[in-house]
Amino acid sequence: MKKRIALATATVVGLITAGGTAVATATATAAASGCSVGYTISSQWPGGFQGAVTLTNLGSPLTYWTLAFDFPNANQKVTQGWSATWTQSGAHVTAANLSWNAAVPTNGSVSIGFVGAWSGANPVPTSFSVNGVACTGGVSSGTPSPSASATASASASASASASASASASPSPSASSSGGGGYNGPAPALHVAGNHLVTAAGATYRLLGVDRSSGEYACVQGKGMWDSGPVDQASVDAMKAWNIHALRIPLNEECWLGLNGTPSGATYQQAVEDYVKLLVSNGINPILDLHWTYGAYTGPGTACSDAHATCQKPMPDAQYAPTFWSQVATAFKGNNAVVFDLFNEPYPDAPASYVPADSWTCWRDGGTCTGISYQVAGMQSLINAVRSTGATNVVMAGGIQWSNDLSHWLQYEPTDSSGNLIASWHSYNFNGCSNTSCWDSQVAPVAAQVPVDTGEIGQNSCAHDYTDSVMAWADSHGVGYQAWTWDPWGCSGGSVLIQDWSGTPTVTYGQGVQAHLLTQTP
Repeated sequence: MKKRIALATATVVGLITAGGTAVATATATAAASGCSVGYTISSQWPGGFQGAVTLTNLGSPLTYWTLAFDFPNANQKVTQGWSATWTQSGAHVTAANLSWNAAVPTNGSVSIGFVGAWSGANPVPTSFSVNGVACTGGVSSGTPSPSASATASASASASASASASASASPSPSASSSGGGGYNGPAPALHVAGNHLVTAAGATYRLLGVDRSSGEYACVQGKGMWDSGPVDQASVDAMKAWNIHALRIPLNEECWLGLNGTPSGATYQQAVEDYVKLLVSNGINPILDLHWTYGAYTGPGTACSDAHATCQKPMPDAQYAPTFWSQVATAFKGNNAVVFDLFNEPYPDAPASYVPADSWTCWRDGGTCTGISYQVAGMQSLINAVRSTGATNVVMAGGIQWSNDLSHWLQYEPTDSSGNLIASWHSYNFNGCSNTSCWDSQVAPVAAQVPVDTGEIGQNSCAHDYTDSVMAWADSHGVGYQAWTWDPWGCSGGSVLIQDWSGTPTVTYGQGVQAHLLTQTP
């Protein structure tokens, strides 16, 4: 996901992202109603940007909505949008509901997004309207004021977590009738042809979710798991969803004891204890190197900090091989544990999207175009794992934030154990986000090696896109993990649960839960 600070979006005034882009919030009301509107620039590059708008209804239930705003710069344009019907005339932009998100209950939210173009400057809009009524900042049946201004403060910083929020219409808790097949520990896995198989030779897919926090909490003063439980009850909640794989993002510097609290031995022990609990409950852990060291401020940057405080375009040669050598040493002999070598490579952005440069950097590392630090390629990370004697399955994600597998087979690293699989991420705002692209880019890889979709999701609380990804993956023998098992509230999309007992969010979590309950690994 092109985030990539694992944001749980909330309505925030004056937020500036680590990359310097503005996040503005304004409020809007219609007569006898009210709402708030949050406008976010989630990423920006020369000539283009990605934006999101979240509408929260504070008044009577809406049965339809049309959001409108004006770009301050005549050179700002919406070039592609989702979750609404987008139109633009001059600087005036409107976004009208689709059939599936027309109804917004009181205190309910709907999120929509777009890709835009700009030149000269990319300021945030300063006024919004909903159903023709301008922003006023509260619930009112009187005449609204013309506008409310959006402000920005350079001192604010993005956080990777948010408080859990209750849905206006809570859904029932996950049924305990799911979770078939938990008759013992999670199976040891290895590669056979283009499938993962158990020691008994049974074909197996990694089906489950991601749980964010291990990558950010230790460097943001939030402890080990950001106050989330890692006990038997929390695992039972996952089992009630029929979750058989849990992808766990990790922080390189916290593991190595270079930064963060906890770090070093304390951090490592917490990870090892959680892995042991999951395996004993029949859930395969996927350990993912998510945030790494290395100063990078080029296209797609999420922070300017050299420390492991955000997603970098590639892992660093200074620490990443040591990280994997230590992780492999800790878990070798336990082949129920899978290693995801690096979350979302994007060497293509600093390399100006030149395929040969991007994929060579991805595999071989070293000095890469546009990246100031020495890069650890996928080959060196595999070598670090295998040098310990570990034969665990390893995952290597493609470029463009793991969404592009177009040259994966051509640049496939060598693996002495033969236990390498391709990792793919799929969100509705990615470049490869339809069945035609999946058939042309992903299916040829899945025909030769196992493919696991380490992250799936969408930037709304619906589940239409994830439904299509899961259905396609099911038909091609591909595994998947949905982002994310954290109770952050679903206003920004891709949040599965309302609470740690596993109550699914409406409707994204409900859709993923319902699908997982129909599957066997």
